[in-house]
Amino acid sequence: MKYLAFAAGVFCASAVVAETPELTVYTYDSFVSDWGPGPAVEAAFEEVCGCDLKLVGAGDGAALLARIKLEGARSEADVVLGLDTNLTAAALESELFAPHGVQAEYDLPITWDDATFVPYDWGYFAFVHNADLAAPNDFRALGASDLKIVIQDPRSSTPGLGLLMWVKAAYGDQAPEIWQGLADNIVTVTKGWSEAYGLFLEGEADMVLSYTTSPAYHLIAEEDASKAAAVFDEGHYMQVEVAGKLAGSDQPELADQFLQFMVSDAFQSIIPTTNWMYPAVMPEAGVPAGFENIVDADKALLLPADEAAALRDVALGEWLGALSQ
Repeated sequence: MKYLAFAAGVFCASAVVAETPELTVYTYDSFVSDWGPGPAVEAAFEEVCGCDLKLVGAGDGAALLARIKLEGARSEADVVLGLDTNLTAAALESELFAPHGVQAEYDLPITWDDATFVPYDWGYFAFVHNADLAAPNDFRALGASDLKIVIQDPRSSTPGLGLLMWVKAAYGDQAPEIWQGLADNIVTVTKGWSEAYGLFLEGEADMVLSYTTSPAYHLIAEEDASKAAAVFDEGHYMQVEVAGKLAGSDQPELADQFLQFMVSDAFQSIIPTTNWMYPAVMPEAGVPAGFENIVDADKALLLPADEAAALRDVALGEWLGALSQ
C-alpha cells in the first residue's frame, strides 16, 4: 500500500509539472544576463501567468530574425523580443509573425500603430567615451581624428545596423565617404553589443557604439560619473525595440498575455535600470534619478520601417566596401 501511495504521489506530481504551460521567448544575450531585465521579468510574469517562462538568448538583436527565418514554422519560440524598427519590415515579410491585440498608452517620441509588433523600450544611439576625452561632435570629425572606436556588426546586431541607418539618414549619398573616413578608426567589429562595450571598458578603444542612456548605468549602478555620450550635430538615430508573437506558437493565448504584460507597470518599471533604455510606457514611479542627466538628442533621426528595409543592403554594401579597402 505504501508503494501504491508513493507511486500515486509521483504520478500526481508529474501531472502537475506536465500541466504547467511553457512560454519560450527568444531574445538577445544581454537581456537574459544576470544584470539584464530577464531574471526580474521572468519572476514577475510567472507570478501572474501560472506558467514557466523560458527566456532563450540567441545572440544579438539582428541575429534573432536570422534564426527565426532559419527555423521557420519549426521554431520552438512563441515570442521574439529584441527586434527593432530597422528589422520589422523584413520580419513582417517573412510571414512568421501574427498580429497582436495589445492596448497601451505609449510614451514614445513617435506615434505607434503597428498591429504586429509591440514596443517595450526606446533610446538613441551614441558613442560613449570617458568623460575626460575631448569627443568629436560629428562623424566627419570622428573620421578625421585618431580615436579608436569599437562598433557592432550590422548583420548580427541591432546597434550595428542602427549605425548604418544613422549614417545613411544623416548623409544620404555621402554615406560611403563617411565610412571611408571612419574605416581606420575602427579597431574591431563585434557580433553584439556586450562584447563591444566590454572591450571599451577594458581600455581597448576610446569610444564604443552604444546609447545616450549608457552613462546613466555607470552613474546609478556604480556611482561612477566617468562616462559620457558624445552629442553629434547631425542628430542621433532612434531605436525602438519590439517583440512579436510567432504565428506558429503552440501557446498563442499565453504569448498574447506576455505581450500585454510587456506594457504593464510590472515590466516597464524593470526596464530603465536593467536594460538602461527609456520605457515605452512610463511607469508610475517614472524613471530613476540620474536619467535627467542624460544628454538630449537635439535632432532625432529615424527612417520608416519600409525605407530602412529598402536601404539595408545598400548601406551594408557601403560599409563593407569601406572596411575592405
